[in-house]
Amino acid sequence: MMNLNTTLLLLIPFLPLAGFVILGLWGRKIFKANAGWVGTLLMLASFLIAVYTAYEYFTHSSGGHYDKIVPINYTWLKFSSTLSINMGIMLDPISVMMIVVVTLVSLMVHIYSLGYMKGEERFPTYYAFLGLFTFSMLGLVLSSNLFQIYIFWELVGVSSFLLIGYYYDRPSAVAAAKKAFIVTRFADLGFLIGILILSYCAGTLDFTTMINTLTSPESSELKTSLTYSFLGVSALTWGAALVFIGGAGKSAMFPLHIWLPDAMEGPTPVSALIHAATMVVAGVFLVARLFPVFSFTTPGVLQVVGWVGAFSAGFAAIIACTQTDIKRVLAYSTMSQIGYMMFALGVSGMGGEEGAGYTASMFHLFTHAMFKALLFLGAGAVIHYVHSNDMKDMGGLRKYMPLTHLTFLVACLAIAGIPPFAGFFSKEAILHAAYQHNTIIYWIALLTSGLTAFYMFRLYFNIFWNKPHQAHGEKHGEGGFAMMLPLVLLGLGAIGAGFIPFGKFVSADGNPLHMETDIAFSVLPVSLGVAGILLAAWFYLKQNSRPDAVASGLNGFYKAAYHKFYIDEIYQFVTKKIIFNCIGRPAAWFDRNVVDGLINLAGSGTEAVSAGIKKMQSGKVQQYGMYFLVAALALAALFIYILK
Repeated sequence: MMNLNTTLLLLIPFLPLAGFVILGLWGRKIFKANAGWVGTLLMLASFLIAVYTAYEYFTHSSGGHYDKIVPINYTWLKFSSTLSINMGIMLDPISVMMIVVVTLVSLMVHIYSLGYMKGEERFPTYYAFLGLFTFSMLGLVLSSNLFQIYIFWELVGVSSFLLIGYYYDRPSAVAAAKKAFIVTRFADLGFLIGILILSYCAGTLDFTTMINTLTSPESSELKTSLTYSFLGVSALTWGAALVFIGGAGKSAMFPLHIWLPDAMEGPTPVSALIHAATMVVAGVFLVARLFPVFSFTTPGVLQVVGWVGAFSAGFAAIIACTQTDIKRVLAYSTMSQIGYMMFALGVSGMGGEEGAGYTASMFHLFTHAMFKALLFLGAGAVIHYVHSNDMKDMGGLRKYMPLTHLTFLVACLAIAGIPPFAGFFSKEAILHAAYQHNTIIYWIALLTSGLTAFYMFRLYFNIFWNKPHQAHGEKHGEGGFAMMLPLVLLGLGAIGAGFIPFGKFVSADGNPLHMETDIAFSVLPVSLGVAGILLAAWFYLKQNSRPDAVASGLNGFYKAAYHKFYIDEIYQFVTKKIIFNCIGRPAAWFDRNVVDGLINLAGSGTEAVSAGIKKMQSGKVQQYGMYFLVAALALAALFIYILK
């Protein structure tokens, strides 16, 4: 049995929080240009403790089985003998894996920002916000109960709002921050209702107790939650489905994805932090955390998860093929890869090989953190050099940015699923799970993998090849050591992370799951990936007219994909034309004429009555005496009448 130091565990989330408090209060007055080093050193300490915790956890297993451990559990609010809201820390394979991923990517972003954000007027504030964001995400993945995860879920939303809107003097950044906040708030309403339903069904908010209660066939709570229904759907199913809505909003699944591309208005390192291992994977983590409960729902919520994930993956990949802003290409790439993780969970059941999709999803979350953070930070280095996000301003940069070029190529090969890079192993595991459980989803995923290779190398060739680039007299255009070190470290992760025997550590039931690569099965996916790369090279390796010709040939479809299939416009129409005109205007009329009218009537009536009786207060003693005499005679007459 492992002996965990609770003080060290608390330091993992509280060191970034300390950075937020210190830099938020005194950063601009005391630390100024050194604020980045304060935040980075605190983040480094948090990362080292997280690695030590992971080592202790995974090397002290019981026969290869990893139990859930709750070393800290403090009762905050108590409602009954069984229902309370606690604040605690729970360690299990996915939470331990997540603290390493979150602290690693956040540390890389902290280091990278020392160079990228140098000279910014609000430099200490930026690092304070990074600390708050990291604290929120660490609190989320370490939560021991459902309401605690909701608290940190909302803190993630607040801190992402602050980071996306960091350039508050830009209207586009302010609009993007509000859009992300509002869209995810609607999704979080579903999450909150789902929490209330599940906690009512299980009689608890604690994860372990809830899962044991709602997955035991003999449990009276499970039978009750399956008996009570609305519209023919059980209470348990409604609860899980509403929780998934919250996860779909945070992970930008269709149709709640519209905030994600606009979130690129924040600084590029922030995009790496949000997309690689924190905010957008929170929804995947949530479904994985309650995976046993999802598995017991009838009809299956996991089927909804699978189809939403598969559609989102393909939908986003198509849009990514048409975008010219390099950060938007990567944003839709993130949506597509999160879709992979979601449908991997969706096609998976509980126990044995049936849990392969669960492990594959977590494995892809792990490898994706490496190469997606690398892609965003590499894109940041390119933007830092050319001062533009648009592909038309790029080309031939491999000569001037050799290290960025090499690491970006590694990341593209990894996300395209080319062996032996990390993405190959995790993506193959997902495709294999889909192949075993749902043929249609498997073919959607397979075609999406080919599209992924195409649009990523479309991006790569347009940046580093295609046409000559004017170097402006500089020999190299890369950033300094602070910007290059994270690229190298993440590049090593994108190469080597796939060789980790992930199934040995993370599985649906805590027992080791053997995951091996089937060479015969991999021939088709890898061939599609290579074909996508070759097709991208044919179009974009050298400047030519082929892309324009194809775009003209596809005409309406290409235009629709370029405009993101007009989903934003549909939302605008629904909110402004339908909701505003059919609900907003009538509600405003009712408010003005009925609610305000009643209040105004009460006020004017009171004023009229007061005007009528104010003459009674004349100040004349004779008049008051007359009132008193009349009243006394009236009372005397009343008593005589009653006693008569």
